[in-house]
Amino acid sequence: MKPRYILALILSAAGTIAAGQNSASPVLDSGSTVRHRRVAVDDPSLPPELVRAEANIEKKNYGDAEPLLQQVVNRDPRNYQAWFDLGFLYNAMGRPEDSIAAYRKSVDAKPNVFESNLNLGLMLAKTSQPDAEKYLRAATKLKPSENAPQNQEVAWMALGRRLESSDPAQALIAYRSAAVQMPSDPEPHLASAPIYEKQNRFAEAEHEYQQVLALDPKSVPALVGVAKIYARGDRFTEASDMLRQVVTQNPGSAPAHAAFARVLAADGKTDAAISEFQAALKIDPSDHEAETELAQLYTRAGRSADSEAVYQSLIATNPNDAALHHALGQAYMKQHNFPRAQQEFLTAVKLKPDLGPAYGDLAAAANENKNYDLAIKALDIRAKLMGEIPIGYFLRATAYDHLRDYKDASINYHAFLNASSGQYPDQEWQARHRLITIDPKVK
Repeated sequence: MKPRYILALILSAAGTIAAGQNSASPVLDSGSTVRHRRVAVDDPSLPPELVRAEANIEKKNYGDAEPLLQQVVNRDPRNYQAWFDLGFLYNAMGRPEDSIAAYRKSVDAKPNVFESNLNLGLMLAKTSQPDAEKYLRAATKLKPSENAPQNQEVAWMALGRRLESSDPAQALIAYRSAAVQMPSDPEPHLASAPIYEKQNRFAEAEHEYQQVLALDPKSVPALVGVAKIYARGDRFTEASDMLRQVVTQNPGSAPAHAAFARVLAADGKTDAAISEFQAALKIDPSDHEAETELAQLYTRAGRSADSEAVYQSLIATNPNDAALHHALGQAYMKQHNFPRAQQEFLTAVKLKPDLGPAYGDLAAAANENKNYDLAIKALDIRAKLMGEIPIGYFLRATAYDHLRDYKDASINYHAFLNASSGQYPDQEWQARHRLITIDPKVK
């Protein structure tokens, strides 16, 4: 009995890797990570229940197929093909644990079958179980029953995806092996390039992206990847030209608009970057990263009211994000809305008590609100987290001064003058004149 299986899909965080289509038009169940094709119906050695079960599977009549397959394995617990079909069926029915158990029995019954090992590895990876690597590696060492290069590539790609976070070096080896199997497929190169980027190996990353472009000159991920590398090397003109071409050819691509916006922003072209982020968010309003960057650009452009609106929208869906509350407080500061700024800074440090910069901003807002005790407390916490800075001494001194605690005010004015070294001439003039008034030792 020779099984005939087609395996073509592995889902990953970066998208779907699809192998080539098969002339037998295999059935792909929605949400599955494997494809399935019936066994040879003219094989007289096959149990008739198995043949009927696979006909039902092809029609997605899973409820009718399951009892037929159970009859086969109850009669012959070593029938690896029936266990394989049960594994596929349970996955299609949304029963992953039953699917894994069936695939394990298929592999136990016949360990050297490529398709059984691969499907078990895929299911284990899909459910984040630790022994996925074992079976995916086993699959890479076995021969598929058909479509060998495509299916071997699937195995290597699945292994690479599994190893990306735990062993990037081995993941790169897996992707190179996948590329050997299918030299015309850009996917192994697209998977390798981001790993090199994370390792700051930008020459290797660019090489991988260029390999993709040699196969598919219009590949948006590759064009965006190369442009990002150019921008990192301050090659803004080349990066902008490339991404302008991408968004012209792909006006409906939110990632392309966002990538173009980031290059423009890095090149100091704030207004143009804002326009591109707006275009990206019009296409994909759920891109919170792009939305946050747009708010930051509004602040840079002096459009604090616009940044306030964006931050409020972000906070509505991310109420526990301390950084967003901090940023919204800064937008309020720009508009001299100090009470609301103070409240946002208080929320930020409550959510993230070690957010040092927020304490500095809280001190400034509290000082404007004449809440001098809060300003001093915030400055003390900021100093513990990040160390003292000259302007911190000055702000603390003025707070004590307003509270008529002239002793502590004098101490901090002196500390400010010792640390400032001419960096803050206006504040230094003010500190000296206040010391003449409040410190008897100063003439």
